[in-house]
Amino acid sequence: MIEIIPAIDLINGKCVRLSQGCYETRTEYQIDPIEVAKEIESYGIRRIHIVDLDGAASHHVVNYRILEQIASRTSLIIDFGGGVKSESDLNIALENGAQMVTIGSLAAKEPQTVKAWMEKYGNHHFILGADVKDNCIAINGWKETTPTQLIPFLESYINSGMEKILCTDISKDGMLEGPSLSLYRGILKHFPDIYLIASGGVSSIDDIYQLEEAGIPAVVFGKALYEGKITLKELSRFTS
Repeated sequence: MIEIIPAIDLINGKCVRLSQGCYETRTEYQIDPIEVAKEIESYGIRRIHIVDLDGAASHHVVNYRILEQIASRTSLIIDFGGGVKSESDLNIALENGAQMVTIGSLAAKEPQTVKAWMEKYGNHHFILGADVKDNCIAINGWKETTPTQLIPFLESYINSGMEKILCTDISKDGMLEGPSLSLYRGILKHFPDIYLIASGGVSSIDDIYQLEEAGIPAVVFGKALYEGKITLKELSRFTS
């Protein structure tokens, strides 16, 4: 069964969603992220994905106090991303309740640093963030597209022991137009044993069923939940 991972994206400590990674298009939701996390947990969901968008834009972790409050007030498994650019940032995330940290920009720019962390802290603490635009890796809050191609990028880390990949199709993210099934199928064709987390475009419960039918291990989504296109009650089918 596909693993359901609701996303909580944070700017100034508030829940937001972007469209295609553009900060100028953000929608701010008048809901407390701690209360959101508690409600998610009440429906039997066991894991969330927290994105520190302030951190992604400013190159260091910013919203760690929200992370700590969610970790202390729920028993959710938390993976945290955004702004982890140094070992100090990594420790801040882990010490404030993240069980796993998603590394994206730094993984593209300083692979030896990230691979050294994997050896030091253990592979189980890391998720490789692969944010994709036109089959190339994007970094720095998706503001910059690198020439690095997706499959060689993944292969380098998988060969070094990375087991979990969070892949976001930027063109789909926040657009509520359906996920990039062909992208995820292509990744699994190359790397059938990885734990692939699909991200971007989920607009309905049917999209989640399609991802499950395609054999995708997990899915992250946020906007469809916040805008009522998917309800937590509907997701209970995936939590038993």
